[in-house]
Amino acid sequence: MKPITILLAEDHTIVREGFRKMLELESGLEVVGEAQNGREAIALAVKLKPDVVLMDIAMPLLNGLEAARQVRKALPATRVLMLSAHNDFAYVQNAVEAGVAGFLLKQTSAHEVCRAIREVHAGKTFFTPSVAKQLHHQKSVGRDGQVSQQSVELTSREMEVLQLIAEGKANKETASELGIAIKTVEKHREHLMQKLNIHDTAGLTRYAISAGIIESSVQLTIV
Repeated sequence: MKPITILLAEDHTIVREGFRKMLELESGLEVVGEAQNGREAIALAVKLKPDVVLMDIAMPLLNGLEAARQVRKALPATRVLMLSAHNDFAYVQNAVEAGVAGFLLKQTSAHEVCRAIREVHAGKTFFTPSVAKQLHHQKSVGRDGQVSQQSVELTSREMEVLQLIAEGKANKETASELGIAIKTVEKHREHLMQKLNIHDTAGLTRYAISAGIIESSVQLTIV
């Protein structure tokens, strides 16, 4: 039987190597590539067309949320399993909206990770029990008529600019990183502030952290 092909997207080398070794011990699973950031994950996914992408939610250059969204757009048949060290519901909600098939906490056992990969490959969804409980509760709240906070829709480019701003990049650095003009970066920054009703860089950074776009442990320079 053809093995389930997997792309690992995780910026911490020791964690990525650990996942690879763990998956190599499981029959029927094959790791076909490894990515260290969201952009590399998209490029490798398009090239390798894996069955499943095991994607860290917080990665440099492009976070897992936006990378997952772009992978799903380019490869509808590829299933994305999101990995996170946190079970904050905002992270989960944003991941589901990005089209992921499952959400795993990094504390999840090796057995559960392999099970999750097989489940999503079979067309099902898989969420760590504590995450699944949150989702069920949120649905129940919705049925009771309470209004949940709606997320703001940002374009892929706006998400990229937001992450780089939150990582402390100046407009010139952001423009160079994305291959666009500084004035274009400034326009995206303006649109972000208007959409989010946030009018300073510190506020954008806090939003990026709360939404799981970057980790709070990232050292930031407010510009």
